[in-house]
Amino acid sequence: MKLKLDLHDIYNNSREIDRALRGVIQEAVRIKATQVEIIPGKGSGQLKKKVLRFLEQKEIKALYHRIDKDAKNHGRLFVYFQWK
Repeated sequence: MKLKLDLHDIYNNSREIDRALRGVIQEAVRIKATQVEIIPGKGSGQLKKKVLRFLEQKEIKALYHRIDKDAKNHGRLFVYFQWK
């Protein structure tokens, strides 16, 4: 199962961004999703940096397997989960 989070609508609300990111990661863990697609958009890259900083937090990093940046579209990230 794959989940998708588009941050275009809340790009300027830091608290809402954190809430949405935490929510999609928790949902992925709950349903044992294999992948989460996060779309921060292209823009200046500040939102993408914020998303990456969020994903690098120790308690969040422990939940997923790896992150890939889309080679063809730099406004998209993939977070992969591994379940045993």
